[in-house]
Amino acid sequence: MYSLKYCKPKTIFEAVSELKNSDDASLLAGGHTLIPTLKQRLANPHLLIDLAGCGLSSIIKSAHAIEIGAMTCHADVAKNKDVAGANPGLSMLARGIGDRQVRNCGTIGGSLANNDPAACYPSAVLALSGTIHTNKRDIAAHEFFTGMFETVLDDDELITAVTLPNPLKSAYVKFPNPASRYAMVGVFVAKFADRVQVAVTGAGEDGVFRAKDIESALSENFDAASLDGVTMSEDGLMEDLHASPAYRAHLILEMARRAVAAC
Repeated sequence: MYSLKYCKPKTIFEAVSELKNSDDASLLAGGHTLIPTLKQRLANPHLLIDLAGCGLSSIIKSAHAIEIGAMTCHADVAKNKDVAGANPGLSMLARGIGDRQVRNCGTIGGSLANNDPAACYPSAVLALSGTIHTNKRDIAAHEFFTGMFETVLDDDELITAVTLPNPLKSAYVKFPNPASRYAMVGVFVAKFADRVQVAVTGAGEDGVFRAKDIESALSENFDAASLDGVTMSEDGLMEDLHASPAYRAHLILEMARRAVAAC
């Protein structure tokens, strides 16, 4: 057996203090990646810092955006009427994550910090040009994600909230893995007054990315039929036992068409 200490701070300040004072600490949010990793002995931190007591669960509506606390679970996002009214795509996304147990434990902050290549939330934050708030700074979405399971977060930095601007229209559609419903390909489409932004998850070798060719076509004509002439490059797309790069390229366009139709 190995030694593992556990603490549950009551404030962000206490959590950051514990993080700074430990040589090897892990932050616990929903735990859907961390707990299995611990059970398989693939991670062996000296300290586990549970963020559940830090008061980071909230959904705040303003005139032009929704701010969601980092420890807000997927189920709370999915059933929130302000989210559904201001950003239907985000509500769609949250409703489709995992199963009921996952939705009631998993958190938006944990999903963003982990940046799993098949996670749903990174596509929403990137397509919406969201802002990730931490204990140290505010980070634009296009600067936050740096690669598969990689972000710009420092070792002593934790996410406190994320702000997502309200689009005119939005939708999220994914091609789910039949066993656990993670996104083999997921596409979030957001239409603003002056632009259309499209982000793809589950397909890129470097994680979530913007689909610029799809954005250009939809900016000229926001209709699913406008994508009929678009060709999605296979470069940089993942290949695994579930799908080839060519199949993922096909799925990106198909999921984008369905997302536009759902707006």
